[in-house]
Amino acid sequence: MAQNNNNNRSNEPFLFPKTNSTVLPNPSNFFSPNLLSTPLPTNSFFQNFVLNNGNQPEYIHPYLIKSSNSSLSVCYPTRTSTSSVVRQVFVPDLTISTPRKSLPMPVSTNPITICHHFLHNFVSQQLSQHLPQVNIPHFRPQDSNGKHVISSYGDLSVTLDIPASSLRFFLVRGSPFLTANVTSHTPLCITTVHEILSFSSNGSLSKHTVKLGNGKTWIIYASNPIKFRRGNKEISSDAFSGIIRIAVLPCSGSKHEAILDKYNSCYPVSGDARLTEPFCVEYKWQKKGKGGLLLLAHPLHLQLLSNDCNNVTILNDFKYRSIDGDLVGVVGDTWLLKTDPISVTWHSIRGVKEECYPEIVSALSKDVKALNSSSIKTNSSYFYGKMIARAARLALIAEEVSYLDVIPAVIKFLKETIEPWLQGTFKGNGFLYEEKWGGIVTKQGSTNAGADFGFGHYNDHHYHLGYFVYAIAVLAKIDMVWGKKYKPQAYALMEDFMNMDKRSNSKYARLRCFDLYKLHSWAGGLSEFSDGRNQESTSEAVNAYYSAALMGIAYDDADLVAAGSTLAAFEIRAAKMWWHIGGGDNLYEKNFTKENRIMGVLWANKRDTGLWFGPSSWKECRLGIQLLPIVPISGWCFDFGHHSITYPISEVLFSDVGFVKELVEWTLPALNREDVGEAELRKVYNLRYPLAMLNLYLAMLCNSLNA
Repeated sequence: MAQNNNNNRSNEPFLFPKTNSTVLPNPSNFFSPNLLSTPLPTNSFFQNFVLNNGNQPEYIHPYLIKSSNSSLSVCYPTRTSTSSVVRQVFVPDLTISTPRKSLPMPVSTNPITICHHFLHNFVSQQLSQHLPQVNIPHFRPQDSNGKHVISSYGDLSVTLDIPASSLRFFLVRGSPFLTANVTSHTPLCITTVHEILSFSSNGSLSKHTVKLGNGKTWIIYASNPIKFRRGNKEISSDAFSGIIRIAVLPCSGSKHEAILDKYNSCYPVSGDARLTEPFCVEYKWQKKGKGGLLLLAHPLHLQLLSNDCNNVTILNDFKYRSIDGDLVGVVGDTWLLKTDPISVTWHSIRGVKEECYPEIVSALSKDVKALNSSSIKTNSSYFYGKMIARAARLALIAEEVSYLDVIPAVIKFLKETIEPWLQGTFKGNGFLYEEKWGGIVTKQGSTNAGADFGFGHYNDHHYHLGYFVYAIAVLAKIDMVWGKKYKPQAYALMEDFMNMDKRSNSKYARLRCFDLYKLHSWAGGLSEFSDGRNQESTSEAVNAYYSAALMGIAYDDADLVAAGSTLAAFEIRAAKMWWHIGGGDNLYEKNFTKENRIMGVLWANKRDTGLWFGPSSWKECRLGIQLLPIVPISGWCFDFGHHSITYPISEVLFSDVGFVKELVEWTLPALNREDVGEAELRKVYNLRYPLAMLNLYLAMLCNSLNA
């Protein structure tokens, strides 16, 4: 599957009118200057490192990492859980730094100037140590503002430099080692908030073991001999340059320590993922040193690791705990992950029985008759997108049941509603292009960070644009002349969230929302969260990539079909792994699993049953947000035994009939609340009774996008 194939697209990509956003942060605060000329990630696993002060932690499996001033802290997190929340707790186990460099002498020989110089720098150091949020640039030496710099990044790694400390950290996802390159001959200082119970070194001074008062044991490996001095909560060294690798011992026993000893000499410096062929992703790490490369795989990795990986060895007994499930040791610098193929189709995969046609036609007639572009009240990119996608779905339902009479009215409505957004004539809002981070924002979002659910801050791009892409794909399928005319705008919308390109001249960040390590999307954008990125609706994420694949079908773009189908397939597998909670699952704590069957919001560092728009007790909304929009890829299929009922609303995202029954029975009691709306009732009852009240199903099918 070609990643940079643009043969089906124009050589010069279409750009919406340019704007200078007044609400976006300045990326030059943390990104190396050589990276600023290309679009930058806006939903990355290291996003907190480049927002505000850059000092909120990020979960880089298996450690929580926090960079603050001239140091970096690492934590092997413990978990807390209730029936509604599971969270990993950050407590800095070890903090790595070097002594602050001596201050340069001023050029002036005037004693007053010299005194003023040292006074200012002394105050600067004290403020940065005790009040890091205070910004007094004049007091800080120009060679170090106390901040880290992102010098390079990839799908599986980020390189974080702390110039003031001569430290370069290779932060590689899934590495049991924290790897630092001490770039100049300088002493090291490693502190902890816990008491150091014991400290020992081997004879060659290349391995040092630190036992802390919280019960954790950390091992420090060095590429060259290094001698440490122990204090109560600190160890410090003489001047050193070279590679330092730090790893927690996941559990007591010589077997785990022996594995760390064996593989400590080979370290990864970067890692990337490639979608080499449909329904496959290949991981490749660049490494240095001798021996095999030891990494950790999360549970979905283990499900998908291909038997074709002849050079990979799985160490089933070498495990680290994680909020995502046990991380298991894997030796090998190239992995191949394969997922089951899915079928992307315009219509339901198994079709609809003809005896159901009359009720479907009746519902279609009513819904199409109600379409009226002049009565639209919303200018929200999200709600507007849902509205046009709903209308487009009516056209496809009409095709499937051979009721073609209503299609012209649907097409007229779609043209009247979509074209103003593509032409830039829509009143009150519209799509614009901003160059600071490289992507599409809305007119409202360019001046108001909260407008359009944070779209101007790069929140929820795959949700909003996925709906637009779906509607455009349907219209391009039915009216090929129209599709050709607006193809550049259509591809611009798709590429904003699904650009596969790594080339420096690309206009959009690579896979803005999709995480090729976790194999699902994130939706947080450029907002700082202490628990990292988050995503609420997996079904809307699936819809985005499904819609891109449909657009590929409409435009005869095989690469786009393959890419969209592949990302949708991985998103579905991740949703089933982490968002769907079966009663017999043991991924999460028992008290959490017992009370829940589906997630509210999944965070990098937290599992939350609450929603952005409601409490965890709104179970019907938790179900609904993981179900809409109902399209052939996102529903379910039932077989009720002696009734011989199989109704193919869909066969993919909710394909586990046993889980669906659990989910419905768990949700039903919540419908007794007085504030439950009709739309929520439809969603739940149609999960339980897919053939009863077929006209109610159709209303749900056609209206769920507006719920």
